Amino acid sequence: MNALVTYLAAALAVLVVIVLLVVARARRTTRPGGLPPSGRSAGGPTQPPRGGPLRLTPGDRVRIREREYAVSATIRLVEGDWSWVQHLLDDGSGTRHWLSVENGPELELVFWTTQPGATVTPGAPTIELGGRRFTWAETGQARYTATGETELPSTGTMRYHDYQSGGAARLSFEAYGEEGWRVSRGDLLGPADLTIHPTPELR
Repeated sequence: MNALVTYLAAALAVLVVIVLLVVARARRTTRPGGLPPSGRSAGGPTQPPRGGPLRLTPGDRVRIREREYAVSATIRLVEGDWSWVQHLLDDGSGTRHWLSVENGPELELVFWTTQPGATVTPGAPTIELGGRRFTWAETGQARYTATGETELPSTGTMRYHDYQSGGAARLSFEAYGEEGWRVSRGDLLGPADLTIHPTPELR
């Protein structure tokens, strides 16, 4: 009898764990279209902590891995109930870099570098660039508000196609207004890869 009771108790415990896992998985935040929360639209309306990367403004400085950058502009984007931020970065080299920040279940940071000589165009399920194969992740259109040196109207629309390769490599196509596609390659960052130096008045 004792063995039977022990067996039933163990079976019940396993069943409870399975039910909890199923419920937790069902409650995971998903992007429009059912995609998992790993792309650009994972950012939701949750308010970020003050002074975090979502709150960077032109004039702030950041250190990404071993290099320093000045924030020259910020673009805030909204697509339906989702939002994310892009900070344009200047290191004096003339190469266009930017940092995308998405405040989903976990803060996602991606460091981007434009590819002005790229001849690829979006739309295919997979794209080869720089010796890597990128797979389509999502497509959409958002409204944006820009501050700082963007060479864009202060408000407008932006279309995008996003691709991924492996766990950390990204490829993005963006078109603001009626302009052509801008191609950028990105790398997923960890929290330790980014250090923020706000402008003196915000310290």
